[in-house]
Amino acid sequence: MVMNGSESPIVSSSGTKVKVIKGEGGNGNDRQHSLIVVVLSGSMEPAFFRGDLLFLTNYREEPIRVGEIVVFKIEGRDIPIVHRVLKVHEKENGTVKFLTKGDNNSVDDRGLYAPGQLWLEKKDVVGRARGFVPYVGIVTILMNDYPKFKYAILACLGLFVLIHRE
Repeated sequence: MVMNGSESPIVSSSGTKVKVIKGEGGNGNDRQHSLIVVVLSGSMEPAFFRGDLLFLTNYREEPIRVGEIVVFKIEGRDIPIVHRVLKVHEKENGTVKFLTKGDNNSVDDRGLYAPGQLWLEKKDVVGRARGFVPYVGIVTILMNDYPKFKYAILACLGLFVLIHRE
């Protein structure tokens, strides 16, 4: 799965979407080890706000823990979601399943998962939040929400280049 480039968010009322802005491709065993994403909605407030830039890691050998903030991708949806792990269920055979919930949501995420899916697995995890910079990603959101803003920025940059040519 190539993680560079999703341009438009899927609208949902309860999932904090993130826009992947840098990453390495990965599938299965060779998932990316670091990633940067922008928070697109408010279901994780007050932990993260719309426009916050999140730094993620995804080391497959690390166990999933209750309270950890993960970014996961649901099959059939283009935009990953960032939410907190609410419950972890470990089976005797070693498989781990977990349930997530947005801090600002009143119910868990089972309504966001694929039809018939009640738990997430490690394969669904894009990364784990390790740090963030507040509101730095708001420019990305503005450019997606207001395409004319993007063209105005490009026009200003073009004008700047023309004026300052030697």
